[in-house]
Amino acid sequence: MSAQERKARERESRERLIVATARELAEQQGWDAVTTRRLAERIEYSQPVLYSHFRGKREIIGAVALEGAAEMAVALRAATSAADGPRARVTALARAYLDFAERNPAVYDAMFQLDGGLAFAHEDTPEPLRDAFAALLDVLGEVAGGGVQPALFTEVFWAALHGLATLTRAGRLPPEETGRRMELLVERLAVV
Repeated sequence: MSAQERKARERESRERLIVATARELAEQQGWDAVTTRRLAERIEYSQPVLYSHFRGKREIIGAVALEGAAEMAVALRAATSAADGPRARVTALARAYLDFAERNPAVYDAMFQLDGGLAFAHEDTPEPLRDAFAALLDVLGEVAGGGVQPALFTEVFWAALHGLATLTRAGRLPPEETGRRMELLVERLAVV
C-alpha cells in the first residue's frame, strides 16, 4: 500500500469517527451540545484537523443526515421485503419509518429538521437521500391509485408519516395512539 493510499484511508477513518462521535453526542445530549470544540476533544484531534474534514457543524449535520438516509432506506426495504401484499407492505413501511424516527431522534432531526446544506427534490440531491425516497416510492407507488402520480402520492404519505413522527415526539400527540394513527393513514390513503 502506498503512502497516499494509507493517508486516504486514515482520512476516511477520521471522517467516520467525527460523524459517529457527532451522532453519538447529538443522540445523548441534543444537537446544541455538538460543537467543533467538543468534537475535537472527544476524538482527540485538534479543531484544525476537524475543520480539514468539515467546514463546520452544518457539514457534519449533513454527513449524519446522509448516513441516516442510507440506514433508513435499508430499514424500510428490510421491513417491506418480508411483508406479503400491498397493504402489508405499506403498513410495514409506515411502522419501520416511525420506528426509525423514534429510535434515532438526532439522526432524524439531521435528516429533516436541521440545515445540513443538502438539497432535497433537486437534480443535485445526494444519492442516499434519493435512495431513501426510492425506498418509500417502491412501496407507495403501487398503492397510489389510478390517475395519481406515484411520486406525488409518496410525498403526501411521507409528509403524513413525518408529521406523525414529529408531533408524537414533541408530545403534541399521545404516543399510545401511534399504531391507530398509522393504521388510519394506511387505510384511508393507500388504495389497495
